[in-house]
Amino acid sequence: MNIPQLGFGTYKIDNDAAPAAVASALEVGYRHIDTAQMYRNELGVGRALAATGIPREDIFVTTKLNTPNHRPDDVRRTFAQSLADLQTDYVDLFLIHWPMPMFYGGDFITTYRVMEEFVESGQARAIGVSNFEIHHLEKLASGTSILPAVNQIELHPYFTNAELAAYCAERGIAVEAWSPLGRGGVLDDPVIGEVAAEVGATPAQAVLAWHLAKGHIAIPKSTHADRQKENFASQDVTLTEDQIARIDVLDRGEPGRTGKHPDVFDRM
Repeated sequence: MNIPQLGFGTYKIDNDAAPAAVASALEVGYRHIDTAQMYRNELGVGRALAATGIPREDIFVTTKLNTPNHRPDDVRRTFAQSLADLQTDYVDLFLIHWPMPMFYGGDFITTYRVMEEFVESGQARAIGVSNFEIHHLEKLASGTSILPAVNQIELHPYFTNAELAAYCAERGIAVEAWSPLGRGGVLDDPVIGEVAAEVGATPAQAVLAWHLAKGHIAIPKSTHADRQKENFASQDVTLTEDQIARIDVLDRGEPGRTGKHPDVFDRM
């Protein structure tokens, strides 16, 4: 599967703002749009997809299963609603948003098996997971048939999630970074500033270039066209091995995590 390495995230962009934000991102050149049932903006994203003149097959669309919807009937019902809201017959990627250890006895295997039906029907070109730790992935592998195409996880210079990223890479699971800029916190780091200055880029571009060099899929988000263009231009920034290594060592381990740990997360 060919997943555009730099995508456009829509977290915290509501239905009213989503059509213009997504339309702007597509105009800038993004061809990977990431949304989720939990974001409550699939209608707005769908309006932008329907209005663009870009062929549907040229846009990679990801959505995710909301946390209360893990029961089989709910998976099928809400996925059908996602397709309707997005105004598309299929999504390129459908993810379990969180492993949900606190609900349904932690039974995400049954959930995933229902998602495998969507691959067979062609309604999802691929399926995967988000926020799965190694033990979740091992459990999933024991009871399902289709390898997750992607594990979308928190990953940025202050939280490189190196062990999990390596585990995924070894098994052919693409690593996708949500909050690739560390919710903006890493952009003021002196090392990031130094590297950015050395390559004639902004701090955000330097961090995104680091992600791309590491092989991560990154999905920054912004409603502002200028920032969308800035982020998109990170694909033209090349870092040296030394610069990549200097960013690598900024990792703070678990204290660098900005979101909840997947083992304790239950809902937003």
